[in-house]
Amino acid sequence: MSSSAPQDPRPADGHRLWSVDEHLADVLGAVRPLEPIELQLLDAQGCVLVEDVTVPVALPPFDNSSMDGYAVRTADVQGASEEFPAVLTVVGDVAAGSGELPTVGPGEAARIMTGAPLPPGAEAVVPVEWTDGGTGGGAAAGMTPASAAPEQAGGEVRVHRAAEARAHVRARGSDVQAGDLALAAGTVLGPPQIALLAAIGRGTVRVRPRPRVVVLSTGSELVQPGEPLTAGTIYDSNSFALAAAARDAGAIAYRVGAVADDADTLRSTIEDQLIRADLLVTTGGVSVGAYDVVKEALSSVGSVGSSAAPGPGDGDADVEVDATRIDFRKLAMQPGKPQGFGTIGPDHTPLLALPGNPVSSYVSFELFVRPAIRTLMGLPESEVRRPSVRAVLKADKALGSPAGRRQFLRGKYDAESGTVSPVGGSGSHLIAALAHADSLMVVPEDVTSVEPGTELEVVLLG
Repeated sequence: MSSSAPQDPRPADGHRLWSVDEHLADVLGAVRPLEPIELQLLDAQGCVLVEDVTVPVALPPFDNSSMDGYAVRTADVQGASEEFPAVLTVVGDVAAGSGELPTVGPGEAARIMTGAPLPPGAEAVVPVEWTDGGTGGGAAAGMTPASAAPEQAGGEVRVHRAAEARAHVRARGSDVQAGDLALAAGTVLGPPQIALLAAIGRGTVRVRPRPRVVVLSTGSELVQPGEPLTAGTIYDSNSFALAAAARDAGAIAYRVGAVADDADTLRSTIEDQLIRADLLVTTGGVSVGAYDVVKEALSSVGSVGSSAAPGPGDGDADVEVDATRIDFRKLAMQPGKPQGFGTIGPDHTPLLALPGNPVSSYVSFELFVRPAIRTLMGLPESEVRRPSVRAVLKADKALGSPAGRRQFLRGKYDAESGTVSPVGGSGSHLIAALAHADSLMVVPEDVTSVEPGTELEVVLLG
């Protein structure tokens, strides 16, 4: 890597240029995990447990069969073969869910189904394929349905193979024992965890709910996909990208159609959305143009910094409880230099205002919004940010980077070779390249050129 001379991060006008790490720390410092609630199992999918869950009863709760076949005593089938089968008297059927069970005595067997409790006296299960199925013929391929041949629950069965004790029997508590830890606090509930909770009889669990994230894109030039374009218009992709990214991060996402470049309309839209938002994300309108509506709308209410709402005795009596507290700032990064962050509304809902260029918007989401969502979920610090690795740059030529800016370039990571290759150019509007990237290559602020073969930090997006 080639390094440039140290740069003064303060522009001539005295406005502070924030580093990526400072901005992220400011965001996470103002975000707190959501309060726990009790939810039904399916509603809790994707949520984080806030307490340990222990097993109230053993699983399985009783010895049961792992095969369709016959429950037998091992002494009765010892030495059995096709030439000299063991002939046993069938004393009844044992189906899954059976209550009263037949007792299997010497020379007896009970027809048993998968999952059914092992009846008293039985020591093993022989699969139906090891028997004649009670037909008096050769090896059975399966059982005739009980409704079609109820007589096969009685009579005789010929067993062609011996069975050891406990063969094809699932022992009580072989999965988990009563008192075992089923799931630890901090576990994210996916389908397997939901299944385990149901299996041990839990109908509800105490979790931190998935954050509700409202995404608004701004710009009079934006048209919704599926509608015709007119002169000077483009399709709104940002709101779709960020809503999808919010879902991917674990949130419940609400996408609001593009808001025109009108400050009053935007303020009204945001006010309407606060009722269903744990986090608001806007895209576009945060730079220095005459039509940067987010900055106009939210700055005009009173930009008083991005700290959390003052508590009793803080001496900040001039701040209204419903005042907007958004700080618009410039970051030493590319893409994504203009950013906004603060709180809004009576509940001081966090709001992150991202730039409007598609790549800038998405990179900003990954660096700042995703960690905020994961923090709201109550995930441990190790799971808040995307994982990163070190990889060797594989490229035809050196990559340039502006002095004093941390650059995030789209890349394709090859885990097998430990290399990363650039995808597309550095332009913040090049959304097609973003669709083919699976990582972000990070070029530090003090580096202006990265030669092929150089090791880089790589943020994994997959």
